[in-house]
Amino acid sequence: MGKTALVLGAGGLTGVGWEIGVLHGLAEAGVDLSDADLVVGSSAGAVVGAQLTSGRLTLPELYERQLADPKGEIPAHLGAGTFLKYARAVLSSRTPEAYGQKLGRLALAAETLPEADRREVIARRLVSHAWPPRALLVTAVDARTGELRAFDADSGASVVDAVAASCAVPMVWPPVTIGGRKWIDGGVHSCANVQLAAGHERVVVIAPQPAGGGPLLSPRRQADQLEADGARVVVITPDAQAKQAFGRRNLDPARRAPAARAGLAQAAAHVAEVGRVWRG
Repeated sequence: MGKTALVLGAGGLTGVGWEIGVLHGLAEAGVDLSDADLVVGSSAGAVVGAQLTSGRLTLPELYERQLADPKGEIPAHLGAGTFLKYARAVLSSRTPEAYGQKLGRLALAAETLPEADRREVIARRLVSHAWPPRALLVTAVDARTGELRAFDADSGASVVDAVAASCAVPMVWPPVTIGGRKWIDGGVHSCANVQLAAGHERVVVIAPQPAGGGPLLSPRRQADQLEADGARVVVITPDAQAKQAFGRRNLDPARRAPAARAGLAQAAAHVAEVGRVWRG
């Protein structure tokens, strides 16, 4: 097992833009996290992780992609009724798996666009359709059991299907079929799944969603558990400027560019701390 891990959390299209902005800003300041021994990606983080580890584009090039016209993306919105269903499910669940089961049932019953159409969007979003040579874990949740799965190059799933599953926001996008089972958003189990970096000495977590809720631990609390086991961990969450850039529509493609710019601006505040941890 390697020494360094980069954990990229869930957060919609604004999360994709903001994470890449932060990574680009850190690299410009001399702290390049793209050489991580392990990258863990959940939902938005799965997109960023797959792009980052592909080796096809540099961080400046990935950043410029966030500023481009988001053609091919499909706007979506979590309405008040959907939020209420999420809240009821999390407050009535004692474990992440129970929460995943409840959202899985709702996701399987929801009317959404066809699975194949959504897969095409994800395929266009990625810069490579092959698993990278470096360790990448892409999280998703079994829609029937609520159990978390971390897909990798040895899982038998294509990277496009794994990322599509990780981004399958319940009741917004269709569950994704892999291995005869239906999968939903990896952020349902945890908004960052920091626990998957256990065993690494130095961990940086970039989490667009800082809060937990009910049985779901926040990225900071998960990081505390790693630190208790001896790891050095930095958790980066959105500052006030980034939250303003996100607005209330984190699935709106038009918000991706402002979020990326906010991430780039925020990175400067974290260079020293991240550098101390990453360089050992």
